Amino acid sequence: MDPCPFVRLTVANLALKIPVASKSARSLVHPSSSPCFCKIKLKNFPLQIVVVPYIPPDNQFPENQLQTPAATFHLNKADIDKLGAKSIFSTKPCLKIAIYTGRGGSTCGVNSGRLLGKVSLPLDLAGTESRACVFHNGWILVGKEANKHSFTQLHLNVKTEPDPRFVFQFDGEPECSPQVFQIRGNIQQPVFTCKFSFRNTGDRNQRSRSLQSEPCSSRSWLRSLGSVRERSGKERKGWSITVHDLSGSPVAAASMVTPFVASPGSDRVSRSNPGSWLILRPGDGTWKPWGRLEAWRERGSSDGLGYRFELIPNKSAAAVVLAESTLSSGKGGKFVIDLGAGSATPVACSPRSSREFGYRGFVMSARVEGEGKCSKPSVEVSVQHVSCTEDAAGFVALAAAIDLSMDACRLFSQSLRKELSGPQDFLG
Repeated sequence: MDPCPFVRLTVANLALKIPVASKSARSLVHPSSSPCFCKIKLKNFPLQIVVVPYIPPDNQFPENQLQTPAATFHLNKADIDKLGAKSIFSTKPCLKIAIYTGRGGSTCGVNSGRLLGKVSLPLDLAGTESRACVFHNGWILVGKEANKHSFTQLHLNVKTEPDPRFVFQFDGEPECSPQVFQIRGNIQQPVFTCKFSFRNTGDRNQRSRSLQSEPCSSRSWLRSLGSVRERSGKERKGWSITVHDLSGSPVAAASMVTPFVASPGSDRVSRSNPGSWLILRPGDGTWKPWGRLEAWRERGSSDGLGYRFELIPNKSAAAVVLAESTLSSGKGGKFVIDLGAGSATPVACSPRSSREFGYRGFVMSARVEGEGKCSKPSVEVSVQHVSCTEDAAGFVALAAAIDLSMDACRLFSQSLRKELSGPQDFLG
């Protein structure tokens, strides 16, 4: 498998020096009482807002300090070409940073904070797909003033590093048992097939007994479920999806091990009682758990899909959380595992604990659509985390599980499409 070129642009080691003013001076900032933040913008990418620590004017930034990323941008080949395109109306792409004092956010639609100044740093991205490049490392004056002893200074490190990735695309919704293609430029090559099925939750261990045992026919599952007759109308259970390579061998699976159940007195899956999936990989002739995905429906204005993914160690060590965030139920979004500080996805584990299991930096992302929309997930996986077909297939199965969770967490007052309704919906 050949990867696609990607570039990781990192803004790190932020710090701010501000002229000290007497308490009677109203025009200058008192950083001890006024927190500072900055808005970092790269054309065609979402704005990122980060807090900037303050350094007293007489102090120096510690040399050889460990890089502390504050903002990260992921650029594919098309992004780089678009940013570097020449025209009579454009110059080199610039990273733009606006520094504010006060607390971030907005009140009644008006941005809070007072602008201190702006910094614009030109970027020459040519060739960055194959080599690392440092664009700036050190102090830079904020604004146009030239006296570094009297005006605000910003410390930052801006660099790019090659970050090649494998890119996969489902050619249909996961519940429709689609093919999965690897994408490289304009080339699409089939690499996996998926099989969606319903599993009797009373026999959760069946799929762990042998890699050779495939699910029974839908007719036999119907007989099995018909004998149980326990449909509650407020639970979704028994979904599973198996990923096969082109030879037909199963190489990964996602199995719903905890039903998605409506909390008492409501029609939603709550955070306190989430549904969950096991992501399984083959080993020693059996399925072995690799990770656990929990999902629920958030309350309040966000009304999104909350999720938490944790890695299950081979031994008795505690599970390690790799990702925990929320996706918009209406618009969808990206499920991301990025263990670099300053990434868009909050991570509950320490970087050290994740490195112990071989995971660091960008790991994967999966784009899923919102409710009621045709979702054909696209998946990006860092090359450094794929050493065999089973590695890639595990991430594909995880992407399928997060996509299916969007439906599993749909309000129970809403019906599901027939592929997800299950044979239990036809029981008397």
